[in-house]
Amino acid sequence: MEKVRELWKDFNDLLTYQIYDSENIHITIGTFLAIVIGVVVVTYVLRIIHNIVVKKLPEADKNKFVSIFSFLKYLSYILVIIIILHSSGVNLTVLLTASAALFVGLGFALQNLFQDIISGILMILDQSIHVGDIIEVEGKVGRVFEIRLRSTRAITRDDKVLIIPNHIFLTNTIYNYTQNHNITREALIVGVAYGSDVKLVTEILTNIAEEQKGVLKNPEPFVQFDDFGDSALIFSLNFFISDAFRVPRMRSEMRYKIDARFRENGVTIPFPQRDVHFYQHGPISLSKE
Repeated sequence: MEKVRELWKDFNDLLTYQIYDSENIHITIGTFLAIVIGVVVVTYVLRIIHNIVVKKLPEADKNKFVSIFSFLKYLSYILVIIIILHSSGVNLTVLLTASAALFVGLGFALQNLFQDIISGILMILDQSIHVGDIIEVEGKVGRVFEIRLRSTRAITRDDKVLIIPNHIFLTNTIYNYTQNHNITREALIVGVAYGSDVKLVTEILTNIAEEQKGVLKNPEPFVQFDDFGDSALIFSLNFFISDAFRVPRMRSEMRYKIDARFRENGVTIPFPQRDVHFYQHGPISLSKE
């Protein structure tokens, strides 16, 4: 029994050993171990909560919860560390005051970094961008696969990773194709020669959209007679899809079919034409050498 008491006393001495000691701040090995244990416990608790919540979410919303969970995880770590330090008798006010000058200097040096981090937090709270959303940034379209505190990553249509600093989402105009739902309306523009049978053109375009794999039956595709162009009658084939990421390939496939059907039915896709008129007010003199 005496040996157990000695071991317990040695263990307490080890826990109370000062790693950092000053007038207002005292950090012991026990404090450090408490922080490590607290972070580990919070990690496992959050993992259990994550698994429970994800099971109840629809398949389409599971990826969207990842960004929210990442923010909650970092926030929980910070709260645990603050609570443990405060419980250990560390004067956090003095610690923050002593570090104020350092924080100001770091703030100026890392202004863009902090801007991205704050933007990332606001994005997660605002829920304007989710994992799985298809976005357009500066003319580039990508599917978001990861949202971090500093940057957001998206995969483009040519399988390249697009790394976007988070402040861009707050300072620039971003197109989110899937903010409301996954269904988007796309359009394919085509011009035909003047004198073409517009009803036949409408019928051909509608049939091609209905036959195209990936085009939704509901809402139905439709054709609009958009304008009388300089050299052509302008039509737009409007259709709805559930995966905006495949639009370029689908448009290409439909253009091949349109060209073939137009040739079969004698519909001409014109090239630009201009009529040039000469107004002669006198004889044209031809110089001879």
